[in-house]
Amino acid sequence: MSAEAADPGAPLRRRSRPRIDLRRLGRVALRGPVSRDRLPDAISHVAEAHRAHHPDADLTILRRAYVLAESSHRGQMRKSGEPYITHPLAVTLILAELGAETTTLTASLLHDTVEDTEVTLDQVKEQFGDEVCYLVDGVTKLEKVDYGAAAEPETFRKMLVATGNDVRVMSIKLADRLHNMRTLGVMRPEKQARIAKVTRDVLIPLAERLGVQALKTELEDLVFAILHPEEYEETRALIAAATGPDDPLETIADNVTHTLRDAGISAEVLIRPRHFVSVHRVRRKRGELHGTDFGRLLVLVGEDADCYAVLGELHTCFTPVISEFKDFIAAPKFNLYQSLHTAVVGPEGAVAEVLIRTHRMHKVAEAGVVALGNPYAQDPAAAPQTEPSDERADPTRPGWLSRLLDWQESATDPDTFWTTLRDDLAQDREITVFRTDGGTLGLPAGASCVDAAYAQYGDLAHTAIGARVNGRLATLSTVLSDGDTVQPLLAQDTASGPSPDWLDHARTPAARIAITGWFSDHPDEAKPDPETADATGPGAQGEPSPEREVPVGAAPARGRPGPRSNGVVVEGPDAPVRLAGCCTPVPPDELTGFVVRGGAVTVHRRECPAVAAMQEIGRAPVGARWEDGEGRESDAGCRVTLVAESFGRPRLLADLTEAIATADAAIVSATVEPPSEQRVRHTYTLRLPDAAGLPGLMRAMRDVAGVYDVSRAQHPAPTG
Repeated sequence: MSAEAADPGAPLRRRSRPRIDLRRLGRVALRGPVSRDRLPDAISHVAEAHRAHHPDADLTILRRAYVLAESSHRGQMRKSGEPYITHPLAVTLILAELGAETTTLTASLLHDTVEDTEVTLDQVKEQFGDEVCYLVDGVTKLEKVDYGAAAEPETFRKMLVATGNDVRVMSIKLADRLHNMRTLGVMRPEKQARIAKVTRDVLIPLAERLGVQALKTELEDLVFAILHPEEYEETRALIAAATGPDDPLETIADNVTHTLRDAGISAEVLIRPRHFVSVHRVRRKRGELHGTDFGRLLVLVGEDADCYAVLGELHTCFTPVISEFKDFIAAPKFNLYQSLHTAVVGPEGAVAEVLIRTHRMHKVAEAGVVALGNPYAQDPAAAPQTEPSDERADPTRPGWLSRLLDWQESATDPDTFWTTLRDDLAQDREITVFRTDGGTLGLPAGASCVDAAYAQYGDLAHTAIGARVNGRLATLSTVLSDGDTVQPLLAQDTASGPSPDWLDHARTPAARIAITGWFSDHPDEAKPDPETADATGPGAQGEPSPEREVPVGAAPARGRPGPRSNGVVVEGPDAPVRLAGCCTPVPPDELTGFVVRGGAVTVHRRECPAVAAMQEIGRAPVGARWEDGEGRESDAGCRVTLVAESFGRPRLLADLTEAIATADAAIVSATVEPPSEQRVRHTYTLRLPDAAGLPGLMRAMRDVAGVYDVSRAQHPAPTG
């Protein structure tokens, strides 16, 4: 079966099998079941297609399933005027052509019985067993009477959860939608458009992720014809005009065949016409199309090693286009796809794209998870498991399906689930990053350290303060690449929370839902304002900010410091006192304070920009001074933020941190901004045992080669 059929309206079929006449099958179906000793004529073609892939299959259960489906659907008609039984027959034929095993075909014949007839799940279970019952239940729609407008999203949620336990559920759904799309012309235009959009946004991405290219490509073309009829007709005209006896791909295919034969490589060389959407994409990318742009060469061999032998011969005997080479055998796609891609220059400069794969790879490329048969059946040759497991392995690349099932549990609102599902499926590329404990995380391309933190720690990631990427400190906004090693860093205070800015960097639904949920539970934290942000200074929102702060130690909790005097006396009633992180006052700085939520008093340096911001919003200042009026320090020492301006050079960071350590100062957090005109700005939040040592520390930092200024930080006040 070709995944790139030139005509999207043509049914999927093998070249050697004639087109099935569904109207004739409908008339056969109306005659009812036949005797028990032979297969009903109406599914003889399904049996033929099934036996082509599974010669030893027992067809008895298919006969029984057909008898139940035909009798229960008898008298029902489709909107096209055909007997309804033609629909489950057509869906089952699609799956049989793809190589689905008997259980899937049995469930496919029965997939609408529970939904549209008097047959119950208990009857299906009693007659056909637990697996068939599970598959039928998985694709059965929820009633609009019970769910109203939420019926469609909740039906998809139910289907996806069922798919998490058995991917064959989604295989049946995809084949069901394909046949419905083929016969959609009898619907009203507005309903056609609505169904086509759901197919485009949800089912086509799912077909891609499950690797079922044969269904995906035809669904794409059918959607293209409905949603973009003018562009579809233009593409159809281009393909029709390019069809002729002088196909340049034929010439290149003959040359490739002779080349491989001379090299002693047994291979089958085929021409794969592009489907409509593929031609449309190539046209948008390249502009004017040439004869070789309407198809690709497919080379099929027996073994993996033969793929590379073919590649070597092609690159030796033809001029290769190196930029087009991709090795999806050594690094398969997340949807099971394996193949070598290359392009060679043929006669008169024509460039032909070439796909090289084994026959097994080709079957998987066409049918994806359907080609696995029953992916959960025990291999008789495999050693028995010592302990039973309640979890079934994900037959696709581990990651996307598990992530989807995880976040959907948090998306209790149907609209949130539906919107998030579409956004998630729109991210069609994956990366794998490594954890420091040896595990891996599957994330969508473009994911950041925020996503990695939530993927690894769940809600504990609310306390994240930064990360290490490939051993180097990084901010949570850092975008990860395939193969990176990431270690999210969490604050010790479990009461701290995320920053609203994290939503700008989160790509996974799990992270976005968790962050949004936290702010729903903490509405006062949704927007930073002076009375919360001043308490913790840079990085107060949970991410090193505003200067891309990189954590060196545990950062203070977001707006939740414990009550203590900090060596400061404030006027008025007894209340907890905290030193503002935005200006980190130390003796003998002049002070002023403000009462914030919870009755605590936050103390600033008088020249701090936050003071003016608080007064602008009507906050009355509170008098504050150091204890005894002499700046005596508390036993815990003092905290201060310093900014070092320097010229960039090797080992500068190491020399600065050594100078800080020599002065007995502890680094709480640090920022290294990207170099600008060979100049680098470092921001350090430090804890000193005694404020008297601050001038000496600043001198020591200025003495570091390349440093031309060290000053106290003056962070701008946040606005709310």
